[in-house]
Amino acid sequence: MKKVLYLFLTFALLVLTACGNDTTSKSTTNDTKETTESKEVNLYTARHYEVDDQLYAKFEEETGIKVNLIKGDADELLERIKREGDATPADLFLTADAGRLYRAKEDGLLQAVSSDLLDQQIPANYQDKDQMWYGLTKRARVLIYNKETVKPEDLSTYEALTEEQWKSRVLIRSSENIYNQSLVASFIEINGEEKTKEWARGLVANFAQTPQGGDRDQAKAIAAGIGDVAIMNSYYFGQMLNSMEPEEVKVAEGLGLFFPNQETTGTHVNVSGAGVVKTSKNKDNAIKLLEFLSAPEAQSTFAEANYEYPVNESVEPSELLKTWGEFKEQDISLSVLGDNNSKSILIFNEVGWK
Repeated sequence: MKKVLYLFLTFALLVLTACGNDTTSKSTTNDTKETTESKEVNLYTARHYEVDDQLYAKFEEETGIKVNLIKGDADELLERIKREGDATPADLFLTADAGRLYRAKEDGLLQAVSSDLLDQQIPANYQDKDQMWYGLTKRARVLIYNKETVKPEDLSTYEALTEEQWKSRVLIRSSENIYNQSLVASFIEINGEEKTKEWARGLVANFAQTPQGGDRDQAKAIAAGIGDVAIMNSYYFGQMLNSMEPEEVKVAEGLGLFFPNQETTGTHVNVSGAGVVKTSKNKDNAIKLLEFLSAPEAQSTFAEANYEYPVNESVEPSELLKTWGEFKEQDISLSVLGDNNSKSILIFNEVGWK
């Protein structure tokens, strides 16, 4: 009897030990899985620059967090996030222009995040007012002009381009472009809808051609003698001056850059920026990547390699940007560019800006 009882107790002990080992094994497996999941961030980005990829590699090296890139057109990426719904792997959405970031916010695709480091590195006017997106690089919407037919003293403001002397001489891309929508949205904030509408109508009357192509194409149209002054983003001009294509360099070298509205409201600026996706599975890692990209080292890299202005005020512009001189910016929060976007589109339609 005692022998039977001994065997029973021994068997029970072995069963309990096996169960304990199984539990430990499962726990270890789960811990490993969680650790693996916490070491990645899925970035949906509409930026396609080599310098960005280099920065992501640096982030991986410093943090051990793998950056999984999904690249595409901004609007297509937004539609993809919508289509994927709660199952989307997207953690961070990165694109050019505050207007596009506003669309992502309004579509309910982003979430508010709080970070003392982000607030320290990114001024409030380059952030969403509800902390749903943060600007990472800055560009100015400047006047590019033909140095043979236009003198710097001939230029002054965006508004002055509606004057008779600029008849059939002004170049700019389509009203469908978000850069122009945000430019007009900033005017609405500063000057009101009626004055902005009057300006837009006057500008259309002075177009050298029906708007077409991108910003670089406006510069090339000046070189081709189609017009004399164009409104375009500053970093495109920097890219052309340092292009691998000799023809682009030749075009850019015949042009000058002018910051408008320095004696009045300031030059329009915009950003590339990013927001954490609402259903992010790796929110903390997404925030870490934002903090990394807005830190001094990354900001300096953006400026040197892509001719963008740093949003981090502790970082100086690149040497090329310094040669263009300092400039006064519009004194507005970039959140209003999204708030006024629909109004700007109505103005485009009314004045016939195609």
